[in-house]
Amino acid sequence: MSVVGFDFGNESCIVAVARQRGIDVVLNDESKRETPAIVCFGEKQRFIGTAGAASSTMNPKNSISQIKRLIGRQFSDPELQRDLKSLPFNVTEGPDGYPLIHARYLGEMRTFTPTQVLGMVLSNLKSIAEKNLNAAVVDCCIGIPVYFTDLQRRAVLDAATIAGLHPLRLIHETTATALAYGIYKTDLPENDQLNVAFVDIGHASMQVCIAGFKKGQLKILAHSFDRSLGGRDFDEVLFQHFAAKFKEEYKIDVLQNARACIRLRTACEKLKKVLSANPEAPLNIECLMDEKDVRGFIKREEFEQISAPILQRVKRPLEKALADAGLAVENVHMVEVVGSASRVPAMLKILTEFFGKEPRRTMNASECVARGCALECAILSPTFKVREFQVNESFPFPVSLSWKGSGPDSQAGGAEQQQLVFPKGNPIPSIKAVTFHKSSTFTVDVQYSDVSDLQAPPKISTYTIGPFPTIRSERPKLKVKVRLNLHGIVSVESATLLEEEEVEVPVSKEPEKDNSKMETDEAPSGTAAPSANETDVNMQDAKGTADAAGAENGVAESGDKPVKMETDTKVEVPKKKVKKTNVPVAELVYGAMLPADVQKAVEKEFEMALQDRVMEETKDKKNAVEAYVYDMRNKLSDKYRDFVTAPEKEEFTAKLQETEDWLYEDGEDETKGVYVAKLEELKKQGDPIEERYKEYMERGTVIDQLAYCINSYREAAMSNDPKFDHIELAEKQKVLNECVEAEAWLREKKQQQDQLPKYATPVLLSADVRKKAEALDRFCRPIMTKPKPTKPASPETRANPPPQGEGQCQGADANASPNHNNVPSENATAGSGEAAPASAEPMETDKSETASTIA
Repeated sequence: MSVVGFDFGNESCIVAVARQRGIDVVLNDESKRETPAIVCFGEKQRFIGTAGAASSTMNPKNSISQIKRLIGRQFSDPELQRDLKSLPFNVTEGPDGYPLIHARYLGEMRTFTPTQVLGMVLSNLKSIAEKNLNAAVVDCCIGIPVYFTDLQRRAVLDAATIAGLHPLRLIHETTATALAYGIYKTDLPENDQLNVAFVDIGHASMQVCIAGFKKGQLKILAHSFDRSLGGRDFDEVLFQHFAAKFKEEYKIDVLQNARACIRLRTACEKLKKVLSANPEAPLNIECLMDEKDVRGFIKREEFEQISAPILQRVKRPLEKALADAGLAVENVHMVEVVGSASRVPAMLKILTEFFGKEPRRTMNASECVARGCALECAILSPTFKVREFQVNESFPFPVSLSWKGSGPDSQAGGAEQQQLVFPKGNPIPSIKAVTFHKSSTFTVDVQYSDVSDLQAPPKISTYTIGPFPTIRSERPKLKVKVRLNLHGIVSVESATLLEEEEVEVPVSKEPEKDNSKMETDEAPSGTAAPSANETDVNMQDAKGTADAAGAENGVAESGDKPVKMETDTKVEVPKKKVKKTNVPVAELVYGAMLPADVQKAVEKEFEMALQDRVMEETKDKKNAVEAYVYDMRNKLSDKYRDFVTAPEKEEFTAKLQETEDWLYEDGEDETKGVYVAKLEELKKQGDPIEERYKEYMERGTVIDQLAYCINSYREAAMSNDPKFDHIELAEKQKVLNECVEAEAWLREKKQQQDQLPKYATPVLLSADVRKKAEALDRFCRPIMTKPKPTKPASPETRANPPPQGEGQCQGADANASPNHNNVPSENATAGSGEAAPASAEPMETDKSETASTIA
């Protein structure tokens, strides 16, 4: 199982993986830790990540970036409209009121949804993780901003599905940061809570989170945010400043040229980074527009003056977070600042003034979210053992249910009724059981109670509950289960109709059993998911009825029944049995992709990925042809010159030149098969030359090895050493004959080879020499390593077997290992038998420690 964390940012993305003993941020193809969140559509393929960033300057209108700002938002959103003004690509309103991105791909204009483009980015991040892990990546954890709406969260899940990923959790970026901060701290207090403020100022947004830490525990106390306050706003201020300046000084309007805009924005971003470390900075761009070079200069004081409107907005989220957490400034013990834009000195100055203490930078500002995501994935994964650390997340928005009353069920007629189900700060995940008194099909809307922070439509989804079965009870109860899941998505999970039936039975202690069972069945989720809060809210249309007694927590809403039944157990009375029937629930999520559309997007992504792969392979084959041409041409004039005749060299050089010309003309744009065929054609001429050179370089070494082997066995056969006395003379003579035959073969072949020029086809091949040496060794070794006949020997003799022959070739040096040839077989068996338990022990150890440990 993969344990991977993805931090997809507005500008760049980071991938972290869990390994033995820790979390690592992995490198992309360019050995960089950050991968640009860009998809560039070309005439033949897509360029994603680092390749997309390299292509974006030359192809700005087809380079899609800042996807995070587009997903799950209506086209009419004022914030989205402001963002679109600075984006070079074309975005229009789709038939459903959501944005559609237009780009030229494979020679024609195509439209893509932001979710599809995000799927492409996640697919690229997935491939980076897979290359690093050398394993398939499916399960993961993805960081999202705390301000993402229900629809945006669903869009991220759909994008993950398109990329072939299965997110175990969408975790808030600030929560991931807090987890990465707290899990490694060994000095957290046992009882007193340590309050830490995490301020994350990224490329496009600012998020503040106040977390309370105790030993082995993290609790999110408050969230706040500004969705449009980030590093790019400082870039935009500098961009507008210099665009106006260049219009006045150089008479060029940068805003009219998409490529010039991208180049100036990139230069302004670099300028901002220089100003973070220096009091002043220059700006120089060659040939920005109309073949004009431009120059500029700005001081940090001037930069802070023109950025004043942005800096004034920083305090608002800080104040809101403190208010929601119910803390005073002095109750915040530490301030941790992260995010790419947190390096701006003016930001740090404001934070210091507000909290009355210097913000700390103990974490990597860019990588902490990805690390926290990987840690959360490890916590949720059975593959890793992670230090006990509980994360108590809170939901940032209040969510309520609303429905209309109906005549038969309510005295209120068709009035709209609303009930808060998940208040702001509700734990994640959570389950609420809601009781209705309904007997016919009705609809329930899930909506935000307050959209002032969201700038999104209040309605999230509508659930149609029904049709109902035949109802015998006068007051049927409908138990509706509403779930707030790990991703922060609210949905109506199920609806159960509860009817009481009277059954004539003698009552003794039986009713108590039924009663307890009924309670358990009505609140199954509370027992099955200890982490979830189940609350039973009693909702009804009728006003002033006996059931309007309010809400009970934790158990189903039949708290008055056990008392009544307990009283009746002393006499024989009709027993009340609760009949449960599941009622169908149909879901409609506003703006979400339908399952069929998601499947189509998955297929489309597969096709585009296949096209990309084919083009990459084609490029590789083309590069291989080009590299072969240059490499072989150089070698023909250098180390191969003695191994090729003059006419052969001339002909081959002409062929290489012809291939080079073809590559830059007619062969510029060919298929993979054509390049493969062209390379094979060249190798037909080049391989014999390379083979002659290779044989020449290897021949001396292999001849020496064979000669050493012949001499070794000859000396051993002719030796008077007592250790060879047990070998018969006839056997030794066979060894000598074999050595003489091999030596004669080698001498004859070597004479023939020495008479040939280097450019001739060799007659003495290295492979043949090796075979001869192997054959000689195979024949001589069994004879010269034959063990002495066994005789009754003392233990000392057994323990010290006779030494073997010294004169052997290195192939036969094979020591005829003592245990193999000279020790009686019983001993060998006993040895292997003794080894078995020892080898079994490590296996047991491995089984008990299959899970790796994190933190």
